[in-house]
Amino acid sequence: MKISRIDQSHLGAKSIFYIDGEIVGEPGKRHMRNQMYVEAFFPREQKHPWPIVFFHGAGQTNLNWLITPDGRMGWADYFVSKGYAVYLCEQPSRGRSAYHPEDNGPRMYHSLESLQRFMSAAGSWPQSARHTQWPGEGTMAFTDETDRQFIASQVEYLPRNADSQRLVLDCGVRLLREIGPAILITHSQAGPFGWLLADAVPELVRGVVALEPSGPPFSADLTCEKAQNYGIADLPMHYEPLMERPEDFRLQLLPSDDPERNSGWVLAEPAPKLVRLAGLPIFVVVSESSYHAGYDHLTSHVLSQCGVEHEFIRLEEHGIRGNGHMMMLEKNNLEIADLILNRIEKIK
Repeated sequence: MKISRIDQSHLGAKSIFYIDGEIVGEPGKRHMRNQMYVEAFFPREQKHPWPIVFFHGAGQTNLNWLITPDGRMGWADYFVSKGYAVYLCEQPSRGRSAYHPEDNGPRMYHSLESLQRFMSAAGSWPQSARHTQWPGEGTMAFTDETDRQFIASQVEYLPRNADSQRLVLDCGVRLLREIGPAILITHSQAGPFGWLLADAVPELVRGVVALEPSGPPFSADLTCEKAQNYGIADLPMHYEPLMERPEDFRLQLLPSDDPERNSGWVLAEPAPKLVRLAGLPIFVVVSESSYHAGYDHLTSHVLSQCGVEHEFIRLEEHGIRGNGHMMMLEKNNLEIADLILNRIEKIK
């Protein structure tokens, strides 16, 4: 195994702290639960007013942002090198944020077979054959060192998205109140964290970059018109008019005759509005070859229906080809970072 050394000459200071949880338990067995581990990195020269807060996806930790599985510079260092302060949040009950089974319930993990969706070009969706940017072999043999480093980094996570969203919403609001307004970058399962935090404390969110956020909206079951969630999150948001329960949404099917674009549920018109997200700089990013490539357009469509202006960025339309779901770890990860930096540096 080759041990990489990443240049950090751009780093001026760092910090590690917790957003604390609550003390629970009977005498003699008291403990803290639902705390959130945070790492912070500060550049030698801070060039931008708003820090960036990163939230990782399911089965992942802050490692996603720190280094690639083949030992190249991760996004945390790269964004710091461009003059941004960076905060990395490890979800409660995940990684270095303590998990207590008696409080948080059972956990699950990605099987090796499911990790193939992230690593290989052999998926069941049509775009997967164009996946060329994974830095390892991405085969079921799992003999490649890069692949094994990625596999070794996987951890258990809470199976109910609503549970994770509640925990991160609580800790995330307190983090933003501590550090001040920030730009949020979310990935996959963490996508709802950005929407929920912007909805809860819009005055503390300057922008959201959603990398292949959880979807498709409402339900993946095309046979049932009943919403299973609140569209872009599993928790209630400030819709106008008020949507108290998922059953309150009226849906319609958005059909597609494109084999690379899925049909899916969107809102029937007139659609309720997410007024607290209106006017916020928002970017939804999807790669060419990910399993998300077939349905993230539905999330974009629902955001538009809700009055949320945003830029829907398909990487291939910007000349960035061959990426899968774990774009921040792939061969051209810094090229994608540059595209994002180009967008967020304009945020006032």
